[in-house]
Order: sequence, then C-alpha cells, then structure tokens
Amino acid sequence: MAAEMALTPDMMLRAYSIGLFPMGDSEHPGRLDWYDPDPRGVLPLQGFHLHRRLARTVLSGVFDIRTDTVFEETMRACAAPAPGRNSTWITESIISLFCALHVAGFAHSVEAYCAGELVGGLYGVSLGGAFFGESMFSRKTDASKVALTHLVARLRLAGFCLLDTQFGTSHLASFGGIEISASEYKDILARAITVPVVWNDVTAEDIAKEIRRMRGERRAQAGS
Repeated sequence: MAAEMALTPDMMLRAYSIGLFPMGDSEHPGRLDWYDPDPRGVLPLQGFHLHRRLARTVLSGVFDIRTDTVFEETMRACAAPAPGRNSTWITESIISLFCALHVAGFAHSVEAYCAGELVGGLYGVSLGGAFFGESMFSRKTDASKVALTHLVARLRLAGFCLLDTQFGTSHLASFGGIEISASEYKDILARAITVPVVWNDVTAEDIAKEIRRMRGERRAQAGS
C-alpha cells in the first residue's frame, strides 16, 4: 500500500499500534510504502542468545554505549551505502518523520562509540511496552551487536514485552529471533502497547547487571 500524504507523529504511532510500519522509496523520495508482513519477525526478550564471545566484548568496555545523543546521525549512518547496497529505504521523508517522533519522545537510538567516534548503533520506535526496531549499522566489528545487546537489556529492565524486528533474518535468528503469524503478533502488540514503561528509567549499572544476568541465562540454557 502506497501513500503520498503528509504524516504527523500521531498518525505514525497509530499505524504502529495496529501493526503497520513505513519504508521509503529511494526512486520516489516523497513516497512511503506501508508494510504488514505475515509472518512477522520478533526477538523474544527473555530468549535473547547472548553468545560467550559477544558477552565478553559487551562487558569489556571497548565500546561506550549511549542513548539518544545523536539520533539523526544514527539514522543517516543506517542509511549510508554499504557493500552490496547502493540505495536505501531510509529516505529524507523517513528521517524527517522519525526525527519528529524522537523529539516527541517516541523514537530512540542506541549508539556505540569507540575512541570517541560513532562506530555503530540502531534506532526504533517505542510505544507502551513495545519497541519497533528499524535499522542498525556497524563500522567496527561487533559494534551493532553490542548496541543490540544493550537495547535488549534496557527493554527487559524497563518492562517492555515486545521487540519487533519486522522481518525474520538468519542474522536475527542467531540472537534468538523468530517469526510468528501476523494474527499472533497483533494479539501480543495489542497487549504490549498498554504496558506503561519509562525508556530512561534505568542506569548504566543496572544495564551491566542485566547483561551479566543474560549471560548466566545463556550458560544455563547451553548446559541444559
């Protein structure tokens, strides 16, 4: 379904609340296409696969993780050309819409820095207890994976109950990502958006403890 109309942050949130999400068209910069995939990709927060090597990297402190400090820059990094991809669905229209959601407190970025340089990160939309992951990028090995781990820890601590990945991929499956039917997804979504959560109501110390807990859970799963 295509649309060429002026959208507001409120209209965007209403679309997300019923399972729709937009993508831009690089050949038609003012156009948005709306998606409602079946099956739907999700990453169960209590089933996140934190592998041993990644856990060591996350806890080593090699990356400085920040949130919401350079939201637009994170989006533009996600949109930048990459090997095998010369065009992007993250058009100027998409950037403008999501920056408006960010200003309104409904879109967030998790950023990975190394030696003071932005080297990886991700962004998405937050609505109630649902987080809709949009895109991620990495300029240094494991940077986006560390950002994802921090996101999952933050969502778990804050009481989120849904991490929507839109589509399922083999990369996300390595972290525990699964696909579910659109009807099951919408049932979960309807409950999730009613859950009251606060994005920033966690500390760096809380997140480190939660990541260690996640590592312990993964060890227990491997040993069972």
